[in-house]
Amino acid sequence: RQPKKKGRGKIPCEGGAPAGREKERMAETFVCLCVCEWQLLRLLTRRCFSLLCYFLGMGAAYGTAKSGVGIAAMGVMRPELVIKSIIPVVMAGVLGIYGFIISVLIAQKVAPVGYKMFDGYAHLASGLACGLSGLSAGMAIGVVGDSGVRANAQQPKLFVGMILILIFAEALALYGLI
Repeated sequence: RQPKKKGRGKIPCEGGAPAGREKERMAETFVCLCVCEWQLLRLLTRRCFSLLCYFLGMGAAYGTAKSGVGIAAMGVMRPELVIKSIIPVVMAGVLGIYGFIISVLIAQKVAPVGYKMFDGYAHLASGLACGLSGLSAGMAIGVVGDSGVRANAQQPKLFVGMILILIFAEALALYGLI
């Protein structure tokens, strides 16, 4: 009589299912992973609004702060140009409105019943696309606004060029919104 070899007829899992149940065990694991993925997706989709608002808010805040520093520095030299130089701050603030629009559109589609996995991934992707493009646009507006406002104080002919560059930077966020 030969001794039994360890592990024969069993798969390495809790409870040691026999080899005949290996396919059933794999199917159960697959279903469990699908359920976990679905729950994670539902959690991420609900957090999508938070991520969207976070990224767009960070872009708007950075653009406002960076442009505001340039306006403050320029205002010491040429105080009559402060109101004219407020345009980058306004353009950075508009980024938050884009996030609000997308959040409302996504929130109308989310339902507790009948919400499909495809819809969840689509909403997550749209929120991240809009949020990250708003973050990059806010950073661009901040850098251009800071430099442009300071340059405008020294050479007033640069104002139109600064506005055009700001418009192109704002277009980055519009691409994400679309």
